[in-house]
Amino acid sequence: MAPLADTAALFADRTRAAFCQALLDGRAWTAGELARHAGVRPSTASEQLSRLVAAGVLAEERQGRHRYVRLAGPEVAALVEALTSYAAPSHAPEARPRGLRASTRLGAEARARTCYDHLAGRLGVTLADAIIARGLVADDSGLAVTPRGRAWLADALGHTWPAGARRPLVRGCLDWTERRTHLAGVLGAALCTTALERGWVRRVGSGRAVKVTPEGGEAFRELLGVEVQLLSDT
Repeated sequence: MAPLADTAALFADRTRAAFCQALLDGRAWTAGELARHAGVRPSTASEQLSRLVAAGVLAEERQGRHRYVRLAGPEVAALVEALTSYAAPSHAPEARPRGLRASTRLGAEARARTCYDHLAGRLGVTLADAIIARGLVADDSGLAVTPRGRAWLADALGHTWPAGARRPLVRGCLDWTERRTHLAGVLGAALCTTALERGWVRRVGSGRAVKVTPEGGEAFRELLGVEVQLLSDT
């Protein structure tokens, strides 16, 4: 039981938890940025980041004088998202946003956001439903990409399944705001990467929220037959 207790202890600290949740945007942050985000002193941030790096939760990169950290991989991101989903339900007092800025940010993230390297929120769940409904992913006995889905992944997104890759082609990720599943894995990552690169969605501010562009509304309509343009505006 010790390994489980040790892992749980890593996320039991509010500062470390805040760092991990911020890093769910899939980007690398500096120690100073994370310190400001969590409202702690740089020395405190450095100490807590070192613990997370030593435990393999975060990966560290150094460029000159700057120290960057990111989540160590999709498995860690899935764990953080699962813990967030399992935490206080949305109606609990401690889960309610405090202040207009926090309320606005959480509202935007609930509509559409990144969850590490895939799309989440109402947008992510809507796209997942459409992908399953069109037979690109089967969900009768666990999630699995169909032959039609593999062809769609290559033709529509320009992504091929690399030989020998260990990451699953698709897996479900419980969405902490929708309480339903959005899609992660290779397919989820490819869809998110393509959407960002082609300008179908754009990041909003410095957080995880994204907004569907007019080009994205048209693309999602053509590719998946869904109307998502208003998801980021309501």
